[in-house]
Amino acid sequence: MFQSPQTEANAATTYQVKSGDTLWLIGKKYGVPVQSLLDQNKKNSSQLFVGERLTIPATLTNAEKDLLARLVNAEAKGEPYAGKVAVASVVLNRVKSDLFPNSVQSVVYQKVGGHYAFTPVQNGEINKPASAEAKRAVNEALAFQGMGNGSLYFYNPKTSTSKWIFSRPVTVTIGNHRFAK
Repeated sequence: MFQSPQTEANAATTYQVKSGDTLWLIGKKYGVPVQSLLDQNKKNSSQLFVGERLTIPATLTNAEKDLLARLVNAEAKGEPYAGKVAVASVVLNRVKSDLFPNSVQSVVYQKVGGHYAFTPVQNGEINKPASAEAKRAVNEALAFQGMGNGSLYFYNPKTSTSKWIFSRPVTVTIGNHRFAK
């Protein structure tokens, strides 16, 4: 399971700041965007004080995080850690985009032209458990939300046959994947 203060009902909770904590580390640990931590706690700066209590806002449920981690595991197996974070970020960016469904589950299971948008859904790899690294990548992607390059797509240029995907502006290449808008 994910390390998370949220219950399945996805309620906000509190966290007591410890020595060495930063908003980034707290956000990464709990899978919460840093900006959400700032907003929820009405903070104008990232300065923290030992003993300070922060409200950790609600985020994805554990089931949503697990689904996303299973997708990351299947799509980015053998890729660098940064590529795993980027794959999770693509799904989160799609959830926020008006061009795609508005939930993790709907994005992951979306059909386009009669085919699933993600190969692991089509071939059943989505049903295999996620690695600890994929789970960490999901939490990092959640913490990173709003700070990336807005990628909505990724593909392997060595295996992709879609002319359309090659027409998309590339934002970054990580390992065997190109990420695009």
